[in-house]
Amino acid sequence: MIEAVRVLTAHDATAVAELEARARAELVQQRGGPVHLSEHPVVGEWAPLVDRADRAVWVATYDDLVVGYLELALRDDGTAEVLQVYVRPEARQLGFGDWLLEAALAHARSSGCTALEGTALPGDRDTKNLYERAGITARRITLWKAL
Repeated sequence: MIEAVRVLTAHDATAVAELEARARAELVQQRGGPVHLSEHPVVGEWAPLVDRADRAVWVATYDDLVVGYLELALRDDGTAEVLQVYVRPEARQLGFGDWLLEAALAHARSSGCTALEGTALPGDRDTKNLYERAGITARRITLWKAL
């Protein structure tokens, strides 16, 4: 058994697209999920992100199976934003999310970013706890109602 977190390669694109579809299917069921999904379009084609300077993507692997991924955007204002983070349900609570977030934090620091932010939907304690274990805390809570 070999566990690792590494930078996305073109070879990983299909596996990450499948995980993204699973992640989106889970988000539909969560409070605030449909609105979040409408604001964040499907990436789908992951291979082009391999060479983008404003994005970084890592995959978590167990042996040769991709079990999770994290997509990070580097914004012009010096903020790094976790756009997506997902770990297969059967691989959760094993440290993969923490390792993915550690890689993102290290990359953000080395890229000169001054802050990192991410989103946890209402009631999504697993994601909230992941961020809090890394010392990332809420700076605001935005409430919303469709009219």
